[in-house]
Amino acid sequence: MAVINKNDKVSSLKALTATALSLPGILSPIAHAADGDEVDFQYSHYQEGKRDISVSEVDGSSSGISGTKSFNPIEVDSLHGSARVSLTDRVKFAFNYLQDTWGGATPMATVPYLASGNRAIKNTADALTGASPYAIAGAGLKNLFLGSRSNRLFQTDRVDPNTGLPVFKNDTRLTHVLATASPETRKQGDFKLSYDWDNAAVSVGGGISIEDDYDSRFGNIGGRFDFNQKQTTLNVDLSYTNSYTHATLDHDDYTKKSLLPSRQLTEIVGESGTTIEKTIIHGTRQDWATHFGLTQVVNKDVLLGADFSYTRSTGYQSNPYKGVAIAFVDNNPDSNTYGDLPPGVFPTQIAMFTEQRPDVRNQYAVGGRYVQYINALDAALHFDYRFSADDWGIQAHTFEGDWVQPLGSGWTVTPRIRYYSQDAADFYAPFLISQQRYTLDRLVDPNKLPAHYSSDQRLSGFGTLSGGLTVTKQFAKGLALETGFEYYTHQGGLKLGGGGESAYADFDYWVANAALKVNLSALGNSGAGHASHDGHAGHQHGAHEPAGVMFAHTLPKAGDFMVGYRYMWNSQGGDMLNGTSPVSDQAVVDRGCTETDTLGCFLTPESMSMSMHMLDLMYAPTDWLTLMLMPQFVDMQMGMRGLDGAQSIDIIPNNLGHHITHHIQNPHETGGIGDLGMYALVKLFDNGLHHVHATAGLSAPTGDVDLQIRRAHANDGGYHDYGMQLGSGTWDFKPSLTYTGQVDKFSWGAQANGIVRMEGKNKSGYRLGDMFQGMAWGGYNLTNWLTATVRGVYTVQGSIKGQYNGSSVGQFFNPNNPKEETGFIRVNSQLRFGPQDYPSNYGGRFWDVGFGLSAVVPSGDLAGNRFSVEWLQPVYTDFNGYQLDRDGALSATWGVAF
Repeated sequence: MAVINKNDKVSSLKALTATALSLPGILSPIAHAADGDEVDFQYSHYQEGKRDISVSEVDGSSSGISGTKSFNPIEVDSLHGSARVSLTDRVKFAFNYLQDTWGGATPMATVPYLASGNRAIKNTADALTGASPYAIAGAGLKNLFLGSRSNRLFQTDRVDPNTGLPVFKNDTRLTHVLATASPETRKQGDFKLSYDWDNAAVSVGGGISIEDDYDSRFGNIGGRFDFNQKQTTLNVDLSYTNSYTHATLDHDDYTKKSLLPSRQLTEIVGESGTTIEKTIIHGTRQDWATHFGLTQVVNKDVLLGADFSYTRSTGYQSNPYKGVAIAFVDNNPDSNTYGDLPPGVFPTQIAMFTEQRPDVRNQYAVGGRYVQYINALDAALHFDYRFSADDWGIQAHTFEGDWVQPLGSGWTVTPRIRYYSQDAADFYAPFLISQQRYTLDRLVDPNKLPAHYSSDQRLSGFGTLSGGLTVTKQFAKGLALETGFEYYTHQGGLKLGGGGESAYADFDYWVANAALKVNLSALGNSGAGHASHDGHAGHQHGAHEPAGVMFAHTLPKAGDFMVGYRYMWNSQGGDMLNGTSPVSDQAVVDRGCTETDTLGCFLTPESMSMSMHMLDLMYAPTDWLTLMLMPQFVDMQMGMRGLDGAQSIDIIPNNLGHHITHHIQNPHETGGIGDLGMYALVKLFDNGLHHVHATAGLSAPTGDVDLQIRRAHANDGGYHDYGMQLGSGTWDFKPSLTYTGQVDKFSWGAQANGIVRMEGKNKSGYRLGDMFQGMAWGGYNLTNWLTATVRGVYTVQGSIKGQYNGSSVGQFFNPNNPKEETGFIRVNSQLRFGPQDYPSNYGGRFWDVGFGLSAVVPSGDLAGNRFSVEWLQPVYTDFNGYQLDRDGALSATWGVAF
């Protein structure tokens, strides 16, 4: 997790998510004020286009400028879920959950084009494997010189025949320095509680946003006042946010921190018994914001709106991962170093320093909205304008328009166009020139630099133009499906009045969305909720199965539909086990990594957690058949630690051992779309007391299995270990047989299920092991709406077959002389440093016991909504090979049938 922004990255991700969620008809992150109780789920994907950048190709034998190359840019997968329910006629509660997982390459600085701020490393067959950021001229690259007017000059190979001095060329081009990052995840939850009177309302809310090195906590209070027979509405809001940045920088980070205030830096050496040096940039930020909005109904066809907002931010507002390239001018060059130079030509040394932004920012915004209903077309035109400004010198204009057009039969299409333009911040500069000589043994004089500086492209002058389309299908039972797509172009030339950033900073991006909305009020008003309760939440059989059981019930009759949400979380921690027994670090070092190399393990997992969000979409085309679709969204995190007794990383050649330092400094994170499940549930027997059905399912390989750790020390990080990939990568057959029964207050059930991998290997060269699971459970109705359950589970999981593909490069070392290199410590494109990197250390045999509660809303508009939770506690573990012990698993579900 190298040089990517955290402080601003959160703001950027919020902006990206807000952009995605702001497509017409799609929910914003804060619960909106529409009538009715709703539950909504949305997935969105943000994707930047590839950037052309200047690179130098480094293949171990030569270096030189090679023109432009494209590398994979930022991608963001976002999951958003929200619920709004009426606790009473006047009290409403809203909750939102938002999760972003992102990764890829993004600009972290700007340098002169011919200085080549990126190094593309070649592997065999001259294939480019990616870019490593590089900010200091040298290593065969051309040095930057400055002329008397600070024009950028580069020395050519020619010599002036009249003077015998080298000829210099003027080149004003710039290029971004890209830095890549492994996937990282941000999670945010917020709530809002409101009380409504006839002509007024008041609300309070709060939330938290957390990621590895940035977190924020916020609260808000608001009010709504209706006047003029509710033709005029005034909204007032006040919010406070407290944010904390604690960014751990990589030990090979090349930006200089010497100019940062000491209060922002912490250096740690030898943490947790290691020899790892850490630099942590930290700071606290506070934001106070207020907003006033006025809406006026002009007539039955026209609505006008106006709003004003003010935000004051204080504290740490810089981006700890952004650098500014500074060209330090040597006004008295040493001829022994540079040779004789023409008059007025001075050499420079380029170095990268962490950016510094002001500690105070005041932002203002004013906007207006016009909505016109066109009766002849049954359509609505929306037009919005917003002007914003701050004391950093940024002024921005936003123009936005959309056309909402119903097509009949529940279909609606909404085309949209948007234009945005902003000026550059006062302290923005692509790179700086300082009239002082720079050497490693002499401190830089900060008085010869600006007080504040940043080359973050988001602070430059630019414009964006976008167009998009949203398509919505509304179903009669209170269900709506929605998809949207919007494409943006970001260009300096689109800035109002001209003067934007040069074309090197131009790029394109797009956002795609898919949303499912369930209007609980519509279901309740239609009587579906009560009907569902009469049928035991829509399915008489298996109505009380534990939350962790899937495929446990069918729908009662043809035409029934069910929407559900399922959350699963599991955790590993504690001792390393070999089979059933805890083992020491030395045992892991000696025997945990013995398939190929002779050096043993260097590190091991310290903690691991997995979260999975799933939608359950069920439909019964006949009385005996239920079809089920289950999309998934997955995120995982793993923390690593060094093993006592492991050999020094210095024994590993080619800087590959330094990846171990990165593994220990920063947890591994992955996330995104998982595998898609498609199932058919067939009733085999049903006499009202006992029920048997079979499930035949397929799992489509929609989850990534080729996620890789970012490059460091000019070497690729290789694949994430097998357990951190998002899916199986193969088509899998998932059969099950389920029996359920119930009488009076008692219910019970049993299930046998399995997973059969239908392909020999996935695209990354391996196949997960097959799985068999058997379980039985019992339930007792504590009340007419609450059931307690107990479940026993036995699982057999096979080990992984095959391994990551790629070109194997031979043996690691000469056993008689470990420092003699005979190949890389890399097998089939994966660096192997611990037991988690070996396919044999996966799977095993497990016994677990689960304890759960299941509740169904007995009456009211929400009747039939069902909630279940279960904790699964490990009681016996027999691992294949060496693995981290299991802590347990949590399952929680919600569902409503209609």
